[in-house]
Amino acid sequence: MPRPPLYLLLPLALLVHGCATTGTSPDYSSQAEQLRNEITAWPAQADAAEVGHLTQLIDSDQLHQLVSQALDNNPGLQQTWLVLRQRQAEQRRIAGGRLPSASAGFQASRSEDTDSSYTGSVSVSWELDLWHRLGDEVAAAGSDSAQQQALYQSARDTLSAEVMQGWLGLIAQQRALEIEQRRLATLEQNEALILQRYRAGLGSLNDLDSARSASASSRATLAADTQTLAQQQRALQVLVGSSQPLALQMPADYPGVITPLAEQPTQTLERRPDLRAAWLAIEAESLRTRAAYKDMLPSISLQAALQDIAENPAQALLTDPLWSLLGELSAPLYQGGALRAAADIAELTAAERWQAYRETLLGAVNEVSDALGQEQALDQQQAHITEALARQRNSLTQYQRRYRTGGATLLELLEVQQQTYDLEAQLDTLIYNRLTNRITLGLALGLGAPE
Repeated sequence: MPRPPLYLLLPLALLVHGCATTGTSPDYSSQAEQLRNEITAWPAQADAAEVGHLTQLIDSDQLHQLVSQALDNNPGLQQTWLVLRQRQAEQRRIAGGRLPSASAGFQASRSEDTDSSYTGSVSVSWELDLWHRLGDEVAAAGSDSAQQQALYQSARDTLSAEVMQGWLGLIAQQRALEIEQRRLATLEQNEALILQRYRAGLGSLNDLDSARSASASSRATLAADTQTLAQQQRALQVLVGSSQPLALQMPADYPGVITPLAEQPTQTLERRPDLRAAWLAIEAESLRTRAAYKDMLPSISLQAALQDIAENPAQALLTDPLWSLLGELSAPLYQGGALRAAADIAELTAAERWQAYRETLLGAVNEVSDALGQEQALDQQQAHITEALARQRNSLTQYQRRYRTGGATLLELLEVQQQTYDLEAQLDTLIYNRLTNRITLGLALGLGAPE
């Protein structure tokens, strides 16, 4: 039996060597599915409703306009969008590497004692994607682009939640101001009553000093609350991307905020764009790992060229060209372990992305659990403080009556008044925290910004 030619054995040997260099990446897909299946169902909810977007939690035209303005003008979100455009352009650039490339050239030269010569040429080169290495690189760039798209969506969702919470914060701060103003008005009434009683010989100046001290403290708190309100207004202005102060007509009372329904963990987590981005990062690095191993395999490239040399430019425009065709088979033999190291780096990077995915998944589960637990805890606290405030108001009425008849001192009355307003402020803060927590819960459940 005749022996095969050497030029046929060499490519075969390179092919066998290349197949031996492919890596075996872990099956992250099955690991992720197993991890998600281990998550227990969320606790049962009362009075929860199914909604599609974050803005459906609050029925307010003004708030919806603010969210829309923020999505259009927020500079941080616009930067994220520009990064997305960059990733999409990078994907197109890498995809161009799979297509043939063509170039044209024209050269003029003249030497002493010789006529001028003109050379025109056209060449076409193409690397055959024999092992689908270029295809893997294009797919990895596509995963990068999809990951950035998910990150952009996550940024939109987060911005929408921040605007909604900031808008509720303005209402809460206005209500805090109103409570402090009523506290100050009560204290000023106390001053007038004490002064009247003193002139009638029924009190002392010590009572007046105590009342004035409480009023001064309240005025200080009022000034601080006013500044806090101005800061919150400017913060909301920055969120919506406006250079001018916002002209807002804020409601006097809190709006209703729907409690979003927590579905099964698998359905909930599938909606989270940050989790989707973390998974796409694994996918991109896994594809780069495959491409890195395929860099060690033989490659085939083809090149065709046309060239014409003439004595004038018109004749050099390929009127009678010479053509050439070149096929090249090459394979890396020794590069100091650089290719193997590059493959190891890509494989380790994919493993790192997997751990980042696990961290994102566990964080997402924790966010939902915390928000659900907070909703229940705030509900209980609100019920207890509501009861405490009702009893405190009854006590305040009794102390006011006793003070007028001399059965209680001014300090006792001031203490009861302060406790009453403190409970009222505490209840208002609890209501605000509970409403904003529902927005936090919606964000944790993957409810996104409106399209």
